[in-house]
Amino acid sequence: MAEVTNQPGDGNVAPELSGKRLPQVEYQDLPEPKKLRQIVGASVILLATGLGSGELVLWPYITSQVGLGFLWLALIGITLQFFVNMEVERYTLATGETAVTGFSRLWLPWGTFFVLGGILIHIWPGWATGGTTLLTFLFGLSSSAVAPLSVILLVAIGLALTLSPVVYQTIEKVEMVLIGIILVFMVTAIVVVTDATSWGAVVTAAPTALANFSEYAGVIGVVTLFGAVAFAGVGAPAHLVQSNWIRDKGMGMGARIPRLVSPITGEEEAQPSIGYMVRPTDENMRRWRGWWKVANQEQLLTFWFIGILALIALSVLAYATLGVGNFERGLGFVKGEGQYLSENIAPWFGKFFFVAGFAILFSTNIGIMDYTSRLAADSLKVTFLKESTFWSESKIYSTVVWTIVAAGSAILLGGFSQPLVLLVIAAAGGGLLIPFYSVLLIIINRRLLPDPFKLKGWRLVMMCVTAAFFISFSLFLIVQLIINGVSAAAALR
Repeated sequence: MAEVTNQPGDGNVAPELSGKRLPQVEYQDLPEPKKLRQIVGASVILLATGLGSGELVLWPYITSQVGLGFLWLALIGITLQFFVNMEVERYTLATGETAVTGFSRLWLPWGTFFVLGGILIHIWPGWATGGTTLLTFLFGLSSSAVAPLSVILLVAIGLALTLSPVVYQTIEKVEMVLIGIILVFMVTAIVVVTDATSWGAVVTAAPTALANFSEYAGVIGVVTLFGAVAFAGVGAPAHLVQSNWIRDKGMGMGARIPRLVSPITGEEEAQPSIGYMVRPTDENMRRWRGWWKVANQEQLLTFWFIGILALIALSVLAYATLGVGNFERGLGFVKGEGQYLSENIAPWFGKFFFVAGFAILFSTNIGIMDYTSRLAADSLKVTFLKESTFWSESKIYSTVVWTIVAAGSAILLGGFSQPLVLLVIAAAGGGLLIPFYSVLLIIINRRLLPDPFKLKGWRLVMMCVTAAFFISFSLFLIVQLIINGVSAAAALR
């Protein structure tokens, strides 16, 4: 049975959230804040989702091509994403609604825009093919096994997500185990494989990379570099689904909202997840300060600190094993890392590397399918399907999960199974969404919340910097694609 913790409001309509496009909400008191150990998990899912894109594949790939000098861009990317995540959490902690619901209060189609964007980005099964490619390295299988194994993996994830009585609990447990495997490997690899020279290159190589930015970007490819920056931390639109995860974790006003359950094995509710508003009383402000403090601590520890450590460690590992100028196609550079570890450390350690790599990509794949479906379920239920008694969030969620499974399987069986290409497509596409919701988060957290909860001060400055950074990067990518397209057309004449 789903744990339903929502309670009726006090009957007084809150004027802060306009009822022009979505129903207005009532006032409700904030629950008492929890301790850090009680809420660790929401950002772990976000971290696990990001590990398989930027940390394992894209940034180590960039390192194998041009060295460690571009890691400063990864540090900028993940730091800016921390502020995006916290503004997503701000709105949900204060209202119980998701950030996307807040966007829909400004303009109803915003939800559909991000739903379609998320689905179109994530039907490309790069994480599934990446994981099964590592299995072929591990067991010495033919590359022809990648597509059928990837289809089996997608179906298994679909079953796990749609048969779980309470979806979040299953995701959290799976991701905790996978993160444990990954951290054990990384600590062992840092001690056994890397040295001070490799770690020092993280700093010493930066000036050279900055001075030769255009040349290095040409070697990597502008789209790949843009995707890597966007996926440093986690790819879009995963930041937005932090709302859903902290609600299911019972954080802030999210504790008042029903959890997402399986329509098959759980007891579901059909109503949309419209939230509440907090009166800024002394008692509520004390609770708000407690929630805001512990939410920031959880994000800093799991998403920011462990995320940066993982990204740098896996890149340094690639540098220590492969050096620079490794021009293997696809995931050949990952295979090269495993072979080096087998030959120079121990055969079992090379196998451990492939197992950890599979765990990283599997954790990413299950997280991505979950958050894309959550985004769709919440947004569609609070907007165009809010009156439906049949289409609960759980049914929409399951439908989207199996849509992604079916589309990904069709792509694979159609012969398109190169992991790196699929990941770059998803990464670059996601990067184009970040500017939109960076700006929208500023608007809703300035316009829709009472003054004590509003985005202001130095955090407002950081969000403006974040929006400007990703807008500039997106425009740069678009210009480069236009230039390259024009050049290619001219060459064909």
